[in-house]
Amino acid sequence: MTTMIMMMMMMMMMMMMMMMMMMMMMMMMMMMMMMMMMMMMMMMMMMMMMMMMMMMMMMMMMMMMMMMMMMMMMMMMMMMMMMMMMMMMMMMMMMMMMMMMMMMMMMMIMMMIMMMLTMTMRKMMIMIMMIMMIMMMMNERTHGRTDTRKYEQTRSERKNERLTD
Repeated sequence: MTTMIMMMMMMMMMMMMMMMMMMMMMMMMMMMMMMMMMMMMMMMMMMMMMMMMMMMMMMMMMMMMMMMMMMMMMMMMMMMMMMMMMMMMMMMMMMMMMMMMMMMMMMMIMMMIMMMLTMTMRKMMIMIMMIMMIMMMMNERTHGRTDTRKYEQTRSERKNERLTD
């Protein structure tokens, strides 16, 4: 009888041991699974982070490109403005030149009138002739050389008319 009890006890012990082992195994498995899950999660997180970083980089690049474009546009605008300013300056200069010419003419006329008032008839005539000559010279200089052929033709025509008369 005692043997039987002993046997039973042994069996029980064995069973208990087995159960314990099983439990341990299960626990280990669970732990492993958890670890795996954690690893997976970490990996996923890392991937997400990487993706985010990539996106951020892309955005930054895009922003940089946009900024560059804007800068280029600004530069172009500045250049255009400068060109416009230059053109305006040129126009102003031209206008000033024209004004100066006009002023000169006016001065000449004024001088002529003054001379008329002060001088005698003969001197006045000479002065007028001189001024007229200067005016002609100015005119020729500014508006290009006049064609002499016309005058020649007129002269010849005049001669012909005289002959006919």
